[in-house]
Amino acid sequence: MSIHTTTQRWLQIGGWLLLALVGTAQAQTRAWLDRAQISDAETVTLSIESDAGGTPDYAPLRTDFDLSAQTSSRQMQWGSGGSSARNRFSVVLAPRRAGTLLIPALQVGAQRTAPLQLQVAAGSDAAAVPGNAAVFMQTEVDDATPYVQQSVGVVVRLFYASQLVSGELVLDAPDGASLQRVGEDRSLVREVNGRRYNLVERRFLLIPERSGPLQLPAAQFSGRAAGGFFDDMFGGGDGRLRASAPARTLQVQPQPADAPQPWLPLHDLRLRYTLAPSTARAGEAATVVVEAVADGATRAQFTDLPTLSAGPDAQVFAEPAQYDETFSAGTPQLKMTRRYAIVPRVPGTLQVPGPRMPWWDVKAGQAREARLPDLTLAVAAGSAGTPPATPPPVDTGSPLPGQAPAVSNALPFAPAAATARPWGWIATAAGFALLWLLTLAWGWHRARRRGAPTPATDGVAALPVASISRAELRRAMESQGLDEIIALLATMGGVQGLDALLARLADPAQREALLTMQRARWSADGGDMVAARQAVRRAFHDGPHWQPLPAAENNGLAPLYPVRS
Repeated sequence: MSIHTTTQRWLQIGGWLLLALVGTAQAQTRAWLDRAQISDAETVTLSIESDAGGTPDYAPLRTDFDLSAQTSSRQMQWGSGGSSARNRFSVVLAPRRAGTLLIPALQVGAQRTAPLQLQVAAGSDAAAVPGNAAVFMQTEVDDATPYVQQSVGVVVRLFYASQLVSGELVLDAPDGASLQRVGEDRSLVREVNGRRYNLVERRFLLIPERSGPLQLPAAQFSGRAAGGFFDDMFGGGDGRLRASAPARTLQVQPQPADAPQPWLPLHDLRLRYTLAPSTARAGEAATVVVEAVADGATRAQFTDLPTLSAGPDAQVFAEPAQYDETFSAGTPQLKMTRRYAIVPRVPGTLQVPGPRMPWWDVKAGQAREARLPDLTLAVAAGSAGTPPATPPPVDTGSPLPGQAPAVSNALPFAPAAATARPWGWIATAAGFALLWLLTLAWGWHRARRRGAPTPATDGVAALPVASISRAELRRAMESQGLDEIIALLATMGGVQGLDALLARLADPAQREALLTMQRARWSADGGDMVAARQAVRRAFHDGPHWQPLPAAENNGLAPLYPVRS
């Protein structure tokens, strides 16, 4: 056996080993919890990310947990080596007992996750139960000392020991803050003081609008239990149930004087590159993808991810960001993903500064900055040479020595025909004009034969006008923010945006009330948002007053798309 043959065989073996290692490195499955310690009345979210096929087998979890809110998503990533796909799964776990609980290894396709541990504290519900109550409530906030305009998660829990026939759970919006319901109710089962209770969790998002004490009203429940022998137990003889949670007082802190702008109060902010190339070619786009995860923020509060800047040696084109809002462990969470296309102008080394986002840490009470490292791209010459930064001027003269003749983008026959045969073009234009006149006369004659005028709405595109009751509008003005109120009114009026809404409203008092609320929202001292909200309620107490829509003029022509009988 020759030395060449032996070397070739060893190279083949090494290649197969390298492919196996690459395949092993690419096939990754990991699992994590959003918190490592909770109480037995709370929930935790288990997330699994894998690039292997198949879905997780959650059966081993049912021994110690109640499962709910199972979701899945698929993310595609593109790079210089091709495309790859990753699957993301999540499930909400409610512990059935206290102590150290084990999240066992779960099967995902041909792979398994690593086991995890969760610390569950006991006794969180026992102190809140008034004796052996048939029904009781709790209210929990994720931050009792929030800042102005900070998103505060509120969870209201209703415990009831028997089957409900009907019921209503109400939490009114406090003065000086907006309150909105988030997501769907969650139904669980808990054992408290040796008694088994059904549990309903309802989540809200509270945003304080001014500093100082903020009184969160008591959550109220009224309902009716199933009849039979339960009547004597619940009292009243008709199965009626009533309960309320204690009111909560929050101490809202003002915006610090040294806070970075724009004001962004968060629990946490994490940035990462999901796609970051190291090479590029001049004149060709290299894609960079940045992901941000903000704990304690909503889409309405968060500004867009910053645009990357590469200086004069490259152009950067940013796509609109993609948003995903969730409510995890009683706190809102926002994930943003934005793609950037970087087009280098010249070959060489290109430095792209990493994005930076200042924010305020509400836990530590200090300013922070989330940042990513700078990117360094080795830019090679483009496939057709390096393109100039700006288009060169067109040279109609002779080419320089060694230069190829200029290529014309004009149609090959247009200049010659226009120069040599002008009468042909005149005749063609006259023919088209005559054909247009004949078509117009035919349409006018056809409309007169039909004898029916064109409806005023033909050819006029209008937004659909939603039918919203005054009660819905009143609830929105009591509990929603300015953006939600404007969106609701615009939907009722069939328009989009504040400017169009103001033009659509006929009542000057209603227009001024909206503008006053907007000025109070963005004023430097915080404004009197309470008075502004009250003014909006008074102005719209009997609903919006609209301008009459202008009728479309009938021009005598038949509709473009006539209705067939």
